Amino acid sequence: MSLVDQLPLDAIDKSIINAYQDGFPLVSQPYKSIADELSITEDEVIWRLKKLKKNKILSRIGAIITPNTIGVSTLCAVAVPAERLEEIAGTINSYNEVNHNYQRSHRFNLWFVLTAKNEDHLKKILALISQEIGMQIMNLPLQTAYYLNLGFNIE
Repeated sequence: MSLVDQLPLDAIDKSIINAYQDGFPLVSQPYKSIADELSITEDEVIWRLKKLKKNKILSRIGAIITPNTIGVSTLCAVAVPAERLEEIAGTINSYNEVNHNYQRSHRFNLWFVLTAKNEDHLKKILALISQEIGMQIMNLPLQTAYYLNLGFNIE
């Protein structure tokens, strides 16, 4: 059973999740635009999004930008001892340049995406993280881009 199945989500929560995975309003007041479409207040939209994030239904709200079109990015992997996984993930997540971070069932069990304004800054941050965690980081820069639509209907 998924987390979505375990939590009470009403029709408005489901509408927000389903309708705005793609096509988030690119206007000066996007939450107001969503509120108007759903016939609720802007404050309620914001409250619901915070609730969904707190309950780990949503992991983030933000744009997905094609890699290396604004600045540079790379995929990174680290082989972390299981007993240090949470600590190391927290350290990595403390860097603003880390886009997302996730655990994998593999010898290299912690993966993250690092973004920076340029290649020099990316290398500097990668070296700082490696030094801080005391581990070698595998740097896997993008060779070929593929688009995967990760949107899904929660019904």
